[in-house]
Amino acid sequence: MPPSNLTSSIPATFVLAGIPGMEELHVWLSIPFCSMYLAALLGNSILLLVVRAEQSLHQPMYLLLCMLAAADLMLSTTTVPKTLALFWFRAGEISFGACLTQMFFLHFSFSAESVVLLAMAFDRFMAICHPLRYAAVLTPMAVVRVGLLAVLRSFCIIFPCVFLLRRLPFCGHSVIPHTYCEHMGIARLACADISANVLYGLVVPFAAVVLDVVLIAASYVLILLAIFRLPSRKARSRAFNTCTSHVCVISLFYLPAFFTVLTHRFGEEIPRHILILLANLYVLLPPLLNPIVYGVRTRQIREKVGKMLLCPTTHVLQE
Repeated sequence: MPPSNLTSSIPATFVLAGIPGMEELHVWLSIPFCSMYLAALLGNSILLLVVRAEQSLHQPMYLLLCMLAAADLMLSTTTVPKTLALFWFRAGEISFGACLTQMFFLHFSFSAESVVLLAMAFDRFMAICHPLRYAAVLTPMAVVRVGLLAVLRSFCIIFPCVFLLRRLPFCGHSVIPHTYCEHMGIARLACADISANVLYGLVVPFAAVVLDVVLIAASYVLILLAIFRLPSRKARSRAFNTCTSHVCVISLFYLPAFFTVLTHRFGEEIPRHILILLANLYVLLPPLLNPIVYGVRTRQIREKVGKMLLCPTTHVLQE
């Protein structure tokens, strides 16, 4: 194809194909997908409302938890509504600009959530290892800076992907065998060398997230050392309990993410429909389970939620 045709071959629209080989099951798959999405919306919204309404919860730990809930809502809302429209109405068409926007916010929310989880690990580190300095270090302004850092770092890492995709010619290839737009899914449609996309998509965002994981692991090594030095068994048990929820959320977030990224790039023998199902579960399960984990494991949140649900009228009058 002549170069002049290549430069003008960006399609007006892409077509999301859904889950190849499982088209007849799309309507049935939409039932658990929609149920999990609605539950995730409800759980994270309740969490945000409880922390906002209760002055006693305006502390760094709970403010960081609100940031986590906001990132979860962005992660799921960026992808699931379009997936459901595809399953219910076969509305797989998506404009090139909308596809890039969806891709950006998908990866942006993932990167931002990683920063928030790192900040939550630092919060636990200060609370257990340096409790006397906790209030002086983790001030409300420090939490605001964490939020700004999450936004700025995520933007700087993900925004170059938009330019890397816009420079590619697609030669009429417009069908994406997926339920949503993601960086490498779009790049594989190009009829040109995508080595820059592969290198950037694997090295830069992956390295940033790996750095977060290394720092989280280092903080928990120090936390465990501090816990084992505590004099009483009761104190050690209490310190362990304050970290349990965060460790569960970290596992829910990073393990499926690394598995999804690695299998998409190196798992040629894994059936395509399995990879896409796992990718969809990844944007649903952490947003669904995170508020449940913190709601069950954190007494203050559990009590406030119970108070709001059982005595809504009294709570409103008090406000």
